[in-house]
This record gives sequence, structure tokens and C-alpha cells, in this order.
Amino acid sequence: MRPPAIEPSVDEAAALSVAACLFNGFSDASRLAIVRHLALGEHRVVDLTAHLGLAQSTVSKHLACLRDCGLVESRPQGRASLFSLTHPEATIELLSAAERLLGLTGDAVALCPNYGQAAR
Repeated sequence: MRPPAIEPSVDEAAALSVAACLFNGFSDASRLAIVRHLALGEHRVVDLTAHLGLAQSTVSKHLACLRDCGLVESRPQGRASLFSLTHPEATIELLSAAERLLGLTGDAVALCPNYGQAAR
């Protein structure tokens, strides 16, 4: 006799869709560079533009995206705002896991015909 099927408590398709949204937040190289820099601590937009060599408007646009995704937050400091990771430990763990996975896959991700560097 088979045991009764257990109904999942969370709609798996919805959970996967939300997970895909999270990874879309990290999918841009500039956003990823900003996140990695914020893993070092709080920074103003001007600090990020100087360190990353990006335009102020570009950094501000990506910070707004990351804030909308709940990945960064800001607090006022004088006339500027200081940005930081909302959940630094979890974000650093995710980035570390991604680096491990990239090390294991070698160049396969970069060579992927759909999402690799040649596909851009």
C-alpha cells in the first residue's frame, strides 16, 4: 500500500520564479561588482563610481535595482547616502558558493551558447 501523497506547502513554480528573480538581480556584471564591493562595507555612490570606474548615473541605476530587489539598503549621511548589503553574511555565502561552482565548471559557463560571453 502506497503512503498518501504529501502536498507541498509552497507552490514550487512560484518559488522557482522568485529564485530566478533573485539571480536576475545578480546577472549584470556592474551590479555584481557593486555587490562585491559592498561586501567590504558601506559606501557612497561617489566611492563606488571612483572604485569601479562607472558613471554616477549607472551606479545609481544599479543601486536602485538592487534596493528594489531587497539586496541593498541605504541610510543618509549628510547630503549623501551610504549603501550597504541588506544581508551581508548570506550574500557573501552566495558569492562564495558561486565562485566554488565556477571553479568546478571551468570555462563551461563562459562558453555556454545561450548565456556565455559569445552570446552577448
